[in-house]
Amino acid sequence: MSLKSLQEKMGTKVDGNFGPKTMKAAMEFYKLTPVRAAHFFAQTAHETGDFKTFSENLNYSAQGLQGIFGKYFPGNLEESYARNPEKIANRVYASRMGNGDEKSGDGWKFRGRGALQLTGKDNYAAFAKYLNKPEIMTNPDLVATTYSFESAMFFFDKNKLWDICDKGINDVTILALTKRINGGTHGLEDRNQKTKKYQQYLK
Repeated sequence: MSLKSLQEKMGTKVDGNFGPKTMKAAMEFYKLTPVRAAHFFAQTAHETGDFKTFSENLNYSAQGLQGIFGKYFPGNLEESYARNPEKIANRVYASRMGNGDEKSGDGWKFRGRGALQLTGKDNYAAFAKYLNKPEIMTNPDLVATTYSFESAMFFFDKNKLWDICDKGINDVTILALTKRINGGTHGLEDRNQKTKKYQQYLK
């Protein structure tokens, strides 16, 4: 899902620009309060590179694999996996998060998708149940196209992140949310700026 497809879904002007009109329409479409909307769309905008990337990019070089997934690639194993996203996903995500072993292909099938990177068979199954859309399990690409933002809302619901959002728009709240979403503070400054910018859009 690009920003244009979200605008299409909401019935607003399709121009690929996340300005005040799109922001307000998105807030109403997803039935969010202004504070929740500012937090939610700032975090998802950061995670998707301004709503451009809704599927995990696993096209790593051998050096990249060593740096990011070193424990899965002992010796010179990474050489045979380099620049092969499907093989990489099947190895790195094998036998965890409900996925089968490397040969099962689950790692690639249930790789990170959506506005907050839903990953792993168990999470896809829980999300399919949450939306009552069993077809997600046979067509997981739906998470990268039709249900990108819904999958992020599922993450917010499941992890009780709305409660954090409701504490208001301030540095402490943005930091707390970022840590829960990112596991650290990567991109904190950008998330901060976006949250405050989107808050202004809704005034």
